[in-house]
Amino acid sequence: MTLEERLEQATRIAHEAGRRIREAREGGSLQRNIKHGNELVTDIDVAVDRYINEQLESLFPGEARLTEELSPGRHNLGEDRPLWVVDPIDGTVNFAHGHHHVAVSIAWADRGRVQMGVVHAPFLNETFSALRGGGAWCNDDPISVSGTRKLDDSLIGTGFPYDRDARFPLLRRLHAVLENCRDIRRNGAAALDLCAVACGRLDGYYESSSPWDFAAGAMIAREAGARIGHVYDCPEGISSELYGENLLACTPDIYSPLKALIEKADSGQYR
Repeated sequence: MTLEERLEQATRIAHEAGRRIREAREGGSLQRNIKHGNELVTDIDVAVDRYINEQLESLFPGEARLTEELSPGRHNLGEDRPLWVVDPIDGTVNFAHGHHHVAVSIAWADRGRVQMGVVHAPFLNETFSALRGGGAWCNDDPISVSGTRKLDDSLIGTGFPYDRDARFPLLRRLHAVLENCRDIRRNGAAALDLCAVACGRLDGYYESSSPWDFAAGAMIAREAGARIGHVYDCPEGISSELYGENLLACTPDIYSPLKALIEKADSGQYR
């Protein structure tokens, strides 16, 4: 298939997955479990992941898949072959608690470079998508990042890990950013935060996330004009486009100031 045809199929799959997610919410019966000691997962996460896997296998047999529930950590992120990166429900806690910031995220990478991505928000009736080198869209309308040029004027998105012990060091970052931007948002779905950067609802975003959380959203933000990178260098042998530690996505003019501010906060130099 061409890249455009892959995106068309991924979008169709994401829409059907979103329909199933809405039906599950309306049905009102969710089985909740805890994985990795502190992370919420529902039976719908697993069911939707299984549906997406079955669809991708039928259309693209044998192509590797990295998905949050069924095959996390199975693949080398530096491997030189095609890879689907899937989050069946980004924002599981939001989903379980009745919030609207919930998304299906599907990306396709080749040789470690993300080539297309779709993020579908079933409760917001929005579908974000992008093709490498081809631009980004929301519900088929072209989108671009904001024109914000100063950190003082910016609205920044972020998130926090499930591990409570890992949250405390991030408070230094939060304090520094709050004192130097207009305000902060924490919406609870990394894929949608990145899409918010893409369409100008946020001016920047920083967080550490898993590949399935951000692969499609970062691709969409990049194609919309955002600068995407990391606060610190990526390890050798891992694609920078699939490495989620200390991810940074911003409108171009505030990327460097925000990066420098976070580095200063981490070092303890910011007061």
